Formats: sequence, structure tokens, C-alpha cells
Amino acid sequence: MSTRREQILAAAAELFARHGFHGVGIDEIGAAVGVSGPALYRHFRSKDAMLGEMLTSISESLLAGGQERRDTNEPAQVLGELIRFQVDFALDNPALITVQERNLGNLTEPDRRRVRALQRRYVEVWVQAIRETAPALDEPTARAAAHAVFGLINSTPHSRHLGRDGMATMLREMAVGALTRVCADGRPSGDLQTSSREFRIAGTSG
Repeated sequence: MSTRREQILAAAAELFARHGFHGVGIDEIGAAVGVSGPALYRHFRSKDAMLGEMLTSISESLLAGGQERRDTNEPAQVLGELIRFQVDFALDNPALITVQERNLGNLTEPDRRRVRALQRRYVEVWVQAIRETAPALDEPTARAAAHAVFGLINSTPHSRHLGRDGMATMLREMAVGALTRVCADGRPSGDLQTSSREFRIAGTSG
């Protein structure tokens, strides 16, 4: 069972995603969880503090999940498991993904620095996995590929046209296809021809 604090953050995430951080008042958040706005101050000192904890928690969860998949899988399996993890996270937390995308600039400076540091560490997990999958790939290309795949997967709050399972399968296949092409060629491709080299990212079937 979620705690009252978690309930408040979940309600705030939905409201921030729908109306924007500045479009939501403390009374609206309170109403969403059945308390008065001022009662929220027993749990959070301000609306800014809610946003800070919300985005910090997202970043901590992603980093912990990425590190777990890196540390508990064979190198050949890690990239596929990271794709699966990111897809599941995005589909299961669309409001949080939207808030993260739109509201980083509304964080206080200390919270922004912490979130940015956590995000950089998560990206490094992906860059390492991509380069272990394709050792010939240079670091800037691997980093650009990681960010491109995040953009693809995290677009899901705006394009939920399929059921959960169908969307997950499509996103995994698209992410694998994009990374397979870059990793197989060892560089971004300048044409639309399929690479002649056989290549597969393990850990993404099903």
C-alpha cells in the first residue's frame, strides 16, 4: 500500500502532466488526495519540494534499475534488458515521464544539479552497454544513440494508440532496430540500405 506521501506525489504528477507545474495550485493537489491544500505542508514544505522529490525519485529509480540490469546480466544481454526496462518504465509512468520532460527547468538549482547528475550516470550505463555490444562504435556516437532511443521510448505519453502489450512490443522492436543499425555499421548510416552484417541485440525477445 502506498504511503500518503507517495499518494500526494502521484496526484501531483498527474496534475503537473495535465496542466503544467505553474498551472496547478496546492489546493488542487490537496483535493486530489482528499485533504486541504495547507495539510500538504505536513508532508512537503512547498510545491517546489514536491517537484524536486518527484524528479529526483524518477532519476534514482532509473539509475538503480539500469545498474541492476548491468550487474545481473551477461554483457551480451545488458542492452536488451535496458531497452525492456526503459520501455516498461515509460509505459507504466506516463505522467512522470511527461513531468520530467517538461519541468526540469522549474526545479530549484540544488535539485536540478542532483537530477542532472543522476541522469548522466544513467546515460553512462547505456553508453557502456552500447559500446560493449559494438566495440568499434565511438563514444560520441554511442552517447547520441542512447539519447535518441530515450527520445523514442519516452514519446509514449503522447502516442498511446495501442494496448499496453502492443505498445511495449512495438517500442522494443523499434529501439532494437535503431540500435542494431548503428551498432552493426559502427557509425550512423548515410543511406537507407539494410546492413549486410548480421547483428542482434540479445535479451529482447517476447
